[in-house]
Amino acid sequence: MYRHITSPGWTLGWTWAKKEVIWSMVGAQAIEQGDCSKFKGNIPHSCKKSPAIVDLLPRAPLNEQFSDCCKGGVLASLGQDPLAAASAFQLSVGLSGTSNRTVKPPNYFYLLGPGPGYTCGAATIAPPSVSYSPDGRRRTQAMMSWTLTCTYSQLLASKNPTCCVSLSSFYNPKITPCPSCACGCQDPNNCAANYFKISNVVKSDIAAWKGNAPIVQCTEHMCPIRVHWHVKANYKEYWRVKITITNFKYLMNFTLWTLVVQHPNLNNITKVYRFGYKPLNQYQSTNDTGMFYGIKYYNEQLIEAGPNGNVQTEMILKKDKTTFTLNQGWAFPLKVYFNGDECMMPLPDSYPSLPNSASSIPILPFTLATLFLVLML
Repeated sequence: MYRHITSPGWTLGWTWAKKEVIWSMVGAQAIEQGDCSKFKGNIPHSCKKSPAIVDLLPRAPLNEQFSDCCKGGVLASLGQDPLAAASAFQLSVGLSGTSNRTVKPPNYFYLLGPGPGYTCGAATIAPPSVSYSPDGRRRTQAMMSWTLTCTYSQLLASKNPTCCVSLSSFYNPKITPCPSCACGCQDPNNCAANYFKISNVVKSDIAAWKGNAPIVQCTEHMCPIRVHWHVKANYKEYWRVKITITNFKYLMNFTLWTLVVQHPNLNNITKVYRFGYKPLNQYQSTNDTGMFYGIKYYNEQLIEAGPNGNVQTEMILKKDKTTFTLNQGWAFPLKVYFNGDECMMPLPDSYPSLPNSASSIPILPFTLATLFLVLML
């Protein structure tokens, strides 16, 4: 729902059950042809026992295209853009058999998206799929169809988290930073020195470091992404939160990024500025999780580390007087995910706390605050 596949795209592979070959393909291609020396004249597209398949690039010839293909393997998350969340291709298989008794499903499927993390189950027989002619008047049924599911595990993808969360509030000057070594500890060989943060960085100097590989800025947390949650204001019937996502990775932009947050008051969001937002109703009785994402042509791309390497939003939430409180860290999120990976939260006892006198917390009239915002804009 909220995880997408970034460049260089997906790779799908399997192992044939017998001695099958791929005669031809549209919508994708096998990375290797393999040993086809026993064929004369008509040479198969791939003779590999375990072919690896990748998507075609957007400018592929028309006669090689297929529906939902040719995106370079890049897929949006289903919650963000359902039309861009699917990929399809078609292949003609030889030496597989001639009936549903002799045709066997492939084994050992795997999916890279683009790195590790996915585990695929075995293919199971499903009702035969059907296709229609271009005019929609003729329906063709497949001999056999199989289905399988690949699930993602963050633990398989990386031994360390890839993002962390920091916290602050208007009622306490203390800023709770990301936990130290949240995504690993500093090492001269795995991060860039702080002087790379200056605005006039010469990229050729950075690129010389590890041959154009993305470099993480040296920080206490060593995370490529930091999500900062700031409780900005407290009105009579509403309260306001500012979220900032910062990229600490040089030479890498995050395109079609997503941010998922779990908080009990997300069931009553009034307004979200500069981000798209969709609730994720995982359970009908609970609506405490939502997905934020960039607006197309505006901030859907999170730029590499530097002065412009961040995106920000503010949201206004309506209070539920039976549950709302600024005590005991209630105003801060329960869980945060960036691009489908869970971010490391600070320890609860380090959250910004209320001052000793709760009466000192100002409650702003929301109408005046809104008018001031309009004038500023």
